[in-house]
Amino acid sequence: MKQLIDKLYETNNLSPEEYKELIDNRNPELAEYLLEKARAVRIENYGHDVYIRGLIEFTNHCRNDCYYCGIRKSNQNAERYRLTKEQILECCSAGYDLGFRTFVLQGGEDGYFTDDKIIDIIRSIKTSYPDCAVTLSMGEKSYEGYRAFFDAGADRYLLRHETADAEHYRKLHPESLSPDNRKQCLYNLKNIGYQVGCGFMVGSPFQTTECLVQDLLFIKELNPHMVGIGPFIPHHGTPFANKKAGTLELTLFLLGIIRLMLPDVLLPATTALGTIHPKGRELGILAGANVVMPNLSPVNVRHKYLLYDNKICTGDEAAECLCCMRNRMESVGYHVTVSRGDHKSIL
Repeated sequence: MKQLIDKLYETNNLSPEEYKELIDNRNPELAEYLLEKARAVRIENYGHDVYIRGLIEFTNHCRNDCYYCGIRKSNQNAERYRLTKEQILECCSAGYDLGFRTFVLQGGEDGYFTDDKIIDIIRSIKTSYPDCAVTLSMGEKSYEGYRAFFDAGADRYLLRHETADAEHYRKLHPESLSPDNRKQCLYNLKNIGYQVGCGFMVGSPFQTTECLVQDLLFIKELNPHMVGIGPFIPHHGTPFANKKAGTLELTLFLLGIIRLMLPDVLLPATTALGTIHPKGRELGILAGANVVMPNLSPVNVRHKYLLYDNKICTGDEAAECLCCMRNRMESVGYHVTVSRGDHKSIL
């Protein structure tokens, strides 16, 4: 199996059969060999820097009914909220003073936030903080909408494809959502000129190794600037409430594979990783990740933006969150840096 890791390290590519063989035959010794290679590649491309993104969860209203998501339309017990433009700008102000140079506006697909409202928010952030990047993560929009956001100053867009396997996609989403449209949105974003992020849940219900191989092949084909993966964690208010969570072990293994596939990719150690293990984010960094996303949302709404159960840091102030993150990264030999943290291809 080590020869497959060596091949991936040298060529950034494996055949579908080889990816399957590698995943199915993983063990602790093989994982350590993989992650050692992934760390080397990550340091070669980004040194020991860890980029921070200030996460602003601006709405938990969503028109969609994805079976895994705690803010799905049918969850009648979700306590809904929307931040005002003024509240969003206050989050940016606090974040800027703390050293954040990327703001991530994340929310459900909320019709209240029309394209014009989002454009106004983007322009206001870019006017106040011209040296900062604005990342959007708000689901599927029209090509024209994506174009308008980009023209207003948005730099990046995160849109997890969730699963590249069409049959698996159907088991996770209602009929109103289409895997083809999801992928097309990602290609549209790339065509417009965004730094684009895709990603998937590790260990989601009905996921097989074949599904994971399809994910890796799609990511290689898309060649995104960012890939966000994290373990599936069930939410009590969804149809998947009683499903098993994804594992730390497989998530770390896949982070290592993705780092070798796309050596210069921006790869977050996600909050979900930190939720399933006390040192999940540190272990993610040691598996090749180089991004963390502390929360800048107002403390009084954080407990309402629950995509899954037991989410960490819902009660922390932004300054506490960042101080904790700095200490965590330094404990494993890395350091948080004040930077936009663009992909290496962006001059």
